Amino acid sequence: MKLIDQIPCDPSVMVWRALLGACVIHKDVELGELSAKRVLELEPQDESTYVLLSNMYASAKRWDNVALVRKNMKRKRVKKEPGLSWIENQGIVHYFTVGDSSHSDIKLIYGMLEWLNLKTKKAGYISNHDVILLDVEDDEKARLLWVHSERLALAFGLVSLPSGSPIRIMKNLRFCLDCHDVFKFISKIVQREIIVRDINRFHHFEDGVCSCGDYW
Repeated sequence: MKLIDQIPCDPSVMVWRALLGACVIHKDVELGELSAKRVLELEPQDESTYVLLSNMYASAKRWDNVALVRKNMKRKRVKKEPGLSWIENQGIVHYFTVGDSSHSDIKLIYGMLEWLNLKTKKAGYISNHDVILLDVEDDEKARLLWVHSERLALAFGLVSLPSGSPIRIMKNLRFCLDCHDVFKFISKIVQREIIVRDINRFHHFEDGVCSCGDYW
């Protein structure tokens, strides 16, 4: 916040968005609320801010606040864009949504996800249930995380692309915080370069590290 105060002109919406993203990661609810307020003053229909605010409240187990954010979105007619990830193989683009089961290779994809689940757990990965905005049991939250669109696209890449080749994925929304963590583990386990382009930036995963330095 001191850095923002030192900016000679009024901070842009991108500055406040970046600060909000950092608040979600570091669970700073008070500063996150201020950042979200500033973003929505500048862009009242910015659905990503509502989503980040919901994530932050869910992380703090403040379910009443999560419900209030959803209510405000409905009242202001702000619609959350469905998450979509896609990957190209042999000139064909393959699209995935959360929980997708429509792909012709879905059995192989889910089999790969099961294998990755076991391998990442052994490597020390602990799922971050805070990103699931539902008040459900932890086992169900863990299951829901493994069917996020970017994980489905990654699993497809692992079963379909040549061994050792980089895996390139595109996503129309911000990278899920937990998916970002698990991709670092996976890049080290499978020894593959994984490049993800989300709405904000490129993420280049290699040997357990992301080029963004865990800030995006």
